[in-house]
Amino acid sequence: MAYTITTLAWGMIEYQEAYQAANEFEKALELVKWATDYFIAAHPTKNELYVQVADGGADHGRWERPEDRKSSRRLYKIDQNNPGSDVAAETAAALAAASILFKTEDPSYSALCLRHAKQIYEFADQYRGAYHNSVEGAATFYKSWSGYNDELLWGLAWLYKATADDQYLGTLRQRYSSLGGGNTPAEFSWDNKMAGVQVLMADFTGESQYRGHVTRFVDFAMGVQTTPKGLSWKAKWGPNRYAANYAAIATFAAKLEPALSKKNQYLAYAKKQINYLLGDNERSASYVVGFGKNPPQKPHHRASSCPSWRALPVQTCGFNSLNSGSANPHVLFGALVGGPDTSGNYVDDRKDYIANEVATDYNAGFQSAVAGLQFFAMGG
Repeated sequence: MAYTITTLAWGMIEYQEAYQAANEFEKALELVKWATDYFIAAHPTKNELYVQVADGGADHGRWERPEDRKSSRRLYKIDQNNPGSDVAAETAAALAAASILFKTEDPSYSALCLRHAKQIYEFADQYRGAYHNSVEGAATFYKSWSGYNDELLWGLAWLYKATADDQYLGTLRQRYSSLGGGNTPAEFSWDNKMAGVQVLMADFTGESQYRGHVTRFVDFAMGVQTTPKGLSWKAKWGPNRYAANYAAIATFAAKLEPALSKKNQYLAYAKKQINYLLGDNERSASYVVGFGKNPPQKPHHRASSCPSWRALPVQTCGFNSLNSGSANPHVLFGALVGGPDTSGNYVDDRKDYIANEVATDYNAGFQSAVAGLQFFAMGG
């Protein structure tokens, strides 16, 4: 969730005019605040952050609406004895980004977000360790394969962007190379934010080394294998998500000043990826639920697949809903599904969770890429 909010907020900050033109900026602020309220509540003391509700294995053993669950679920936290630098630094980044958004809209809330961001980042940096080594069962679902160095840099970058405090930029410069900032990552995702760090450093400093790192990453993205109609296909699980994230970074890169030499190529690339997801693909069909031609009707999503609530008593939901061949009774408008195989083949099947899973992080980069393309279409 923290990565989702940071990435969404980044797009709102950079492309605010596009959101306002679509009359969506205030709604997006509500979305961000829904999450940041949770992050703040989950941070009761300086070195304590609640990072997970319930057990992934147990939750996957049920197919039900979240409202149907009456039993209590275990909470998991990190602290100085059980650190989680990756999740803590990302949460700090999300709160710092939110503080920028609310600076004029709600100054007191902005200050609250920033205060928690600073404390959580200090905790992440001082007590280092990976979240999946501290929280039981996390490694099965949320192991940080890239480690936590990217989040430590990412958190610093957002604190600098939120405060303009040179101390943060100085530490970021000092640690950039030793923590891998100069490497070319294979993705921008919930697990690896290094490409985002590179864009922010290029924006902060205008220096050639950081601009070069951004160029290397977007060039790499444009060289990833593609489906026949051009989707950048990074991995079997959630290829649409990775393509959307590449597109988001391409739009952020295109906004750098002075303009990168390949700015127009980057925008064309981002547009091609987003158009693919919206229907310009092998199937001539949308991958966004409730939008476009022949969109997915059976996303792998519990609540939307459960029987309608239009009559009382409410019908019980269970694995019969997973196994049903019918469309989900509730349309999960806007959700981006996992995506096709390397040949562009896709089957709308709820039981195929690899191709049809939906997640907030799937939509975060997609949303920012769409906003970026609209921003440039408006003459930005």
